[in-house]
Amino acid sequence: MFREMRRGKQLLSMEDTIAVMTRCTNGVLACSGDDGYPYAVPLSYVYFNGRIYFHSAKAGHKIDAITKNPKVSFSIIDEDKIVSKEYTTYFRSVIAFGKARIVEGDERLESFAALVEKYSGNQSEKARNKEISRCKQAHIIAIDIEHITGKEAIEFVNAERQ
Repeated sequence: MFREMRRGKQLLSMEDTIAVMTRCTNGVLACSGDDGYPYAVPLSYVYFNGRIYFHSAKAGHKIDAITKNPKVSFSIIDEDKIVSKEYTTYFRSVIAFGKARIVEGDERLESFAALVEKYSGNQSEKARNKEISRCKQAHIIAIDIEHITGKEAIEFVNAERQ
């Protein structure tokens, strides 16, 4: 169903792929938009319990697209070092495919708490709890990952072998 990565030597281990998902703070959600056009939107997220979570307004292009077709992809760029003398970029990235859905109940509260902790963990517990209690103003969306791969520049691969 999902294609194998063509340059297998550059494939990140699952452990390294998850590390990228955990440490990065933003990615690009791609879905089927209006009139057959792709719709890709950058957003903040948290990788939690094997899923990608983000918040969204309750109305708008993103929610409409996800509701119409829940199949999405999500990409993250971890490294992006331009090496002009080599006419290349040393990169590390991840792409995930899955189905997006609006979460409810305990999963909603737990995933929103994980978002708040990731981005505002330095705030007081009282302030974080107040923000979590306000989560009714937005949807929390989960991407149930069906396929995920990480890839890095061959230069990183070769450097690790030395």
